Amino acid sequence: MLFRQLEYLVALAGERHFARAAQLCGVSQPSLSEAIRKLEEELAVPLIRRGRRFGGLTPEGDRVVAWARQILADRDALLTEVGAMRTGLTGRLRIGTVPSAAVTAPRLIESLRTVHPLLTADVASDLTSVSIVERLRDFSLDAALTYLDDEMRAEFRVRTLYQERYILLVSADRATSLGPVASWAEAAALPLCLLTPAMRGRRMMDACFAEAGAAPVAEVETDSFATVLAHVASGRTAGVVPPAWLHALGIPAGVRAVPLTAPSKPVEIGLVVRARDPLPPAVQALLSAAERADFQDLEDGPVRYPTGSGTRSRSVRL
Repeated sequence: MLFRQLEYLVALAGERHFARAAQLCGVSQPSLSEAIRKLEEELAVPLIRRGRRFGGLTPEGDRVVAWARQILADRDALLTEVGAMRTGLTGRLRIGTVPSAAVTAPRLIESLRTVHPLLTADVASDLTSVSIVERLRDFSLDAALTYLDDEMRAEFRVRTLYQERYILLVSADRATSLGPVASWAEAAALPLCLLTPAMRGRRMMDACFAEAGAAPVAEVETDSFATVLAHVASGRTAGVVPPAWLHALGIPAGVRAVPLTAPSKPVEIGLVVRARDPLPPAVQALLSAAERADFQDLEDGPVRYPTGSGTRSRSVRL
């Protein structure tokens, strides 16, 4: 059995097309097909359903692909560790984030590259928490910034980074009736731009609304907090965002940021990796970087956010 055969099988499982898989692997289609056929002979089980086109994987093929992904990930980790013994850690980490945590990824990567400047990262932002779990399981992600819960802790290795809070962004004229802290019921009475119901962050917010006995009606729904900020800046709608986005992008001009009452159950954001021993060196380095990075300002106040003009700052106590 050769690594090349496993790579071809994994590529075919992902592309679901012989020609595209062969192109991805940089070989001819007959070469890819023959390598997979020899793998089937060695394992003595059919791995793919053959016909005029790719007909999918057999049940045995599904299991072999799962093992192949793990074997290839272990091979890459071994090569990284051996390389690190010679020249220091190199390579590229694949990190996924939920929308809420997307703007905190640069802090983590900066902390990582301070110690390991040859490590780089591919960041897939605006993923759902469900897709993050799937991609961690199939080894297409090395780590993720996402919401933590009991199920996540049971399956993966996690490190809590901060407790998420929420800020109501509202136009200055609508904010005149609000105090220094707004209730979720007050927020529900406003025309809102919120995340879509499929997003975990929206479900967290809906739980806060429900706790306050309120049911918001969103005029606009989106899968991006950047879009929420853009709609709030237009003045038509209010929005609910985590403070991290205000630290990164500031408060739009003409908009007031009002902290919302904290939920009774804290919402935790953390770094999640597969529970393996030993961990790939680059992943271990990322966990160490998470220990060094400072996320405390996302919880504590007062915090000074830049305004949209960039010339003054605005204090918001969390």
